[in-house]
Amino acid sequence: MKLKYRLLLVAMVFTCSLVSAQTYDMLIKGGRLIDPKNNIDATMDIAIKDGKVAKVAKSIAGKDAAKVIEADGLVVTPGLIDIHGHVFHGTKPNHYLSDGLTALPPDGFTFRVGVTTIVDCGGVGWKNFDTFKKNVIDASKTRVLSFMNIVGEGMRGGAWEQNTGDMDAKLSGMVANQNRKHIVGFKVAHYGNRDWIPIDKAVEAGRIANMPVIVDFGGSTAFEPLSIRELFFERLRPGDIYTHTYAELNGSRETVINRESRELEPFILDAQKRGIIFDVGYGGASFEFKQAIPALAAGFYPNTISTDLHTGSMNAAMKDMLNVMTTFLAMGMELPDVIEASTWKPAQVIQRTELGHLSEGAIADLSILNIREGDFTLWDRTGQKVPSENKLECEVTLKDGKVVYDLNGRSIK
Repeated sequence: MKLKYRLLLVAMVFTCSLVSAQTYDMLIKGGRLIDPKNNIDATMDIAIKDGKVAKVAKSIAGKDAAKVIEADGLVVTPGLIDIHGHVFHGTKPNHYLSDGLTALPPDGFTFRVGVTTIVDCGGVGWKNFDTFKKNVIDASKTRVLSFMNIVGEGMRGGAWEQNTGDMDAKLSGMVANQNRKHIVGFKVAHYGNRDWIPIDKAVEAGRIANMPVIVDFGGSTAFEPLSIRELFFERLRPGDIYTHTYAELNGSRETVINRESRELEPFILDAQKRGIIFDVGYGGASFEFKQAIPALAAGFYPNTISTDLHTGSMNAAMKDMLNVMTTFLAMGMELPDVIEASTWKPAQVIQRTELGHLSEGAIADLSILNIREGDFTLWDRTGQKVPSENKLECEVTLKDGKVVYDLNGRSIK
């Protein structure tokens, strides 16, 4: 054998031995790890192997990993979970958020802001779940789940969502039970009459499938709004979710902050203690500082932070998940609490506790965030502004241990 070929063979063997000696596929090194489930807020290294978290420790040798991402000065969190988005995108006119033109393809709007799991919130009904699964769930890299609308046609808007004859608890519960891998609960939204029919139907479906209900409550200024006290204490169950918590909606619903006294309604904290989950669901018209600021000042914080993502909200005050999280930081929530409301708590709420944390052996969904310093302004639909000296920005997103977004090429060596 010629000398050069012998040398080449030796080099190949040496290289292979180095690769085989590397214990981990990837190492995230030197970041501030915030993992609320495990009560971690410290500088830690995270090693990944075969799509799972292999080790979390103060120091892991870089030579033990095939790839190292330096995270000094950055915040490392579990992959963000947005439990209120609209991703049943399609091409059908007059279908609104159900296979329509207002919803968004998830992969274009999740990874770039650290979101690895998004729940489509009511776009799909039992009649078109198969279309949603084929066209969105199966076609997306993002983990896509569903709160299924109690209306069989889904969130088509207008008269479609007023049709109580299309609200079938038994069929909804049956389809949910058949698709438990993808369906996490039931949605009520946009109902304009003054009765409890959709709420009661959705709760019935929730009992059949043992899943929570998420409620977008109120939808008409033609009637006196139904009582949110009755909703929280007589209609919903512990674990059910009230979304658009900080909305006023022009008087079409009762509010958590009394419109006249501008104080927190005294029963709201009791409802939260009872187990009602309060979700942000920022949206295009469903968040106002005049509700949120006094609520937080009174000690009433959201359980879960979410976007209500669609073409309207993303191009208005909401923008994206990190902008909503930044908004709550600016109003006084501590960063670990904001991370918990965007990771571990939503995982618990949707009964997906394999997500939302970075325990050893867990799915390696991670968000690596930068806290930018500067002069920023957050604003709501009324034009009220809140200044902020910090803004969250996504540097790198990993799903199942693979880099799916990298802003500045940190994973490229």
